[in-house]
Amino acid sequence: MAKKVLVVDDEKLIVKGIRFSLEQDDMEVDCAYDGEEALEKVKQNQYDLILLDIMLPKLSGLEVCQQIREFSDVPIVMLTAKGEDMDKILGLEYGADDYVTKPFNILEVKARIKAIMRRTMHKAETEKKSSIIENGDLKLDCDGKRLYILGKEINLTTKEFDVLELLVLNPNKVYSRENLLKLVWGTDYPGDVRTVDVHIRRLREKIEESPSEPKYVHTKWGVGYYYKE
Repeated sequence: MAKKVLVVDDEKLIVKGIRFSLEQDDMEVDCAYDGEEALEKVKQNQYDLILLDIMLPKLSGLEVCQQIREFSDVPIVMLTAKGEDMDKILGLEYGADDYVTKPFNILEVKARIKAIMRRTMHKAETEKKSSIIENGDLKLDCDGKRLYILGKEINLTTKEFDVLELLVLNPNKVYSRENLLKLVWGTDYPGDVRTVDVHIRRLREKIEESPSEPKYVHTKWGVGYYYKE
């Protein structure tokens, strides 16, 4: 099946060049020329990767990236001018997967895209093959919704398990309370983010030796929660 890529840049010649080159490699390419159009397309379509310029009209690329991360883990490669703080862009605040600085060589862009797609495909295949996830002292039986720590079974509710599973599958990635609420409870859930806090607290009481000094589920103050690998 052809890979589907969204290219977002307000410079139409750049978009045209990238689109032509990616289509030569049998990829399906959608285009957007401002932040709002990009966000709308991501909400309406399933993409394998997004190539996203930082400098965009209406919404900046960083704002688009942040908003996409509230509902999707699709790989995002930022197109950026030199001098941007890439640690910040790739880190907790925005959550991009990679970046390419302008002016760029289209061959480099294609190489980055293919590398990320390979990683994503490998990860999906690995997760599909095994419903047992082992990470440090923890063992998760995803089909049976069971957790073992040091060989001992810990009884969790379904939602507690779902929260932990999401965090363990994405070690060191920080999820905001809003993001966790959407991913675990769904966008139609009528409750608020306090639901997440309550479940994290109960989860820590069950799995942490000292809930106030957690070993597994950590807080990034002002940002959200993450599982420390």
